[in-house]
Amino acid sequence: MTDIAAGSTATERRHRPSSVLVQFVLLAVTWGSSFLFVAVGLTGLSPAQVVLGRLVAGAVTLGLICAIGRRRLPRGIAIWGHLLVVALLLCVIPFLLFAWAQQGISSGMASIYNATTPLMTVLVSLIALRAEPPTRATVLGLVVGFCGVLIVLGPWNGLGGGDVWSQLACLAATACYGTAFVYLRRFVAPRGLDAIPVATVQVGLGAAVMLLLAPAIAMGPFTLSVPVVLAVLALGAVGTGLAYVWNTNIVMAWGASNAAAVTYLTPVVGVLLGVVVLSERVSWNEPVGAVVVILGIAVAQGRLGRGRSGQGRVGSRRTLER
Repeated sequence: MTDIAAGSTATERRHRPSSVLVQFVLLAVTWGSSFLFVAVGLTGLSPAQVVLGRLVAGAVTLGLICAIGRRRLPRGIAIWGHLLVVALLLCVIPFLLFAWAQQGISSGMASIYNATTPLMTVLVSLIALRAEPPTRATVLGLVVGFCGVLIVLGPWNGLGGGDVWSQLACLAATACYGTAFVYLRRFVAPRGLDAIPVATVQVGLGAAVMLLLAPAIAMGPFTLSVPVVLAVLALGAVGTGLAYVWNTNIVMAWGASNAAAVTYLTPVVGVLLGVVVLSERVSWNEPVGAVVVILGIAVAQGRLGRGRSGQGRVGSRRTLER
């Protein structure tokens, strides 16, 4: 009885309103600053080396969290096969694309493109989940959101906010995220598995893939300075490890739809940190486009109307990110 009471007290402490709010703020700052950490990591490492360090650090952190909490990892070849697909789509490929892209665009712009993830999720779900017909709000939100993407691209000045291929790589990365969330919903979510062990296997498999690929793509020269090492550790241990625990606690306390509101804050944090820490320049169309993207997300999720069911569907996918 004492153990049960202690566990109950710990759960209540994690889910107190003040505690959840603190975790929400930490989550927004952590995910919003991940692009800053990538930029710092790239000063001494190649994109593949940054991703390798990030996934290994994240896998170790989540493994320790599972071990300390005595959480059992999912069993069965089928579920591990599904999680390998998720690891590729949610970790390895998009992390590589974003890291590569940030060699040609600012960290702030990368964070803005990352905010298109819910829109990509809706778009993929419309194609893959035929049982869920699109609502007017969903279609309108997609149109508004992708108008925001065009504003960020700035076609009137020759797509001049950064290298166009880098910007397209960011969009390809968020398309991977969207595909991964739909895949998770279709093949993993129905199994009712604990979220943190699932994330542990997912990130661990991603780290294993990067270790296998390392001799081919991550063996170039590198410079390990204190900022570079701390940036990679922050990306993995905090951004991929602790942040997932915070996200799970927020979902349990507030629900998936409210937890998904972190989507609105991460690009704001990313742009501000890029300007303040890295002295990045911001063109007028980038924040304007970001606002339009966020407006599109709000419309697609039904936050500006009565479409609460659409909101719940998209929010549940968003909470699986990182």
